[in-house]
Amino acid sequence: MNLAPLLAAPLAIQIHVVFALISLVLGGFVLWRRKGGALHRILGRVWVGAMLGVSFTGFFIHEIRSFGAFSPIHLFSVGVPIMMAMAIYFARTGQIEKHRRSMQGTYVGGMVIAGGFTFLPGRLNHEVLFGGNFPDIVSQSYAWIIPFVGAALGAIVLAVAERRRRMDKPVRR
Repeated sequence: MNLAPLLAAPLAIQIHVVFALISLVLGGFVLWRRKGGALHRILGRVWVGAMLGVSFTGFFIHEIRSFGAFSPIHLFSVGVPIMMAMAIYFARTGQIEKHRRSMQGTYVGGMVIAGGFTFLPGRLNHEVLFGGNFPDIVSQSYAWIIPFVGAALGAIVLAVAERRRRMDKPVRR
């Protein structure tokens, strides 16, 4: 691991990475723990704020330019605030299942899948994680697997969270 490329990156990228790390860790924690209650609401609000921070700072990153200054990954920057607003609406109107699916989908889509693509060769996170010590032939050949491994891990997290949710429900007789 070599943090030098991250420390040399523009401030927008550094802030984006901080928000992303907070979102990744906190979102995973909230998905794993029991739902409802004051702690769930507090941590959920912090997570939503961090996700909005990731989304907002994403508009200032233009490393890949597919459509003018933007790339397909900027669709996440547009989609995350929409999904957060919908999820909050669902929670406030008592549509808890829709709230849960919206939050889980945003976590997997934004953190796991989109985040996984930042580890492809030529991207900053790939350079930070693998640096110059990782053989180029190996990184070029196998790095495409990283987003899929991330998606699989996300699916596992969601499966465990779903199992815990079912176990926390009272049994009706």
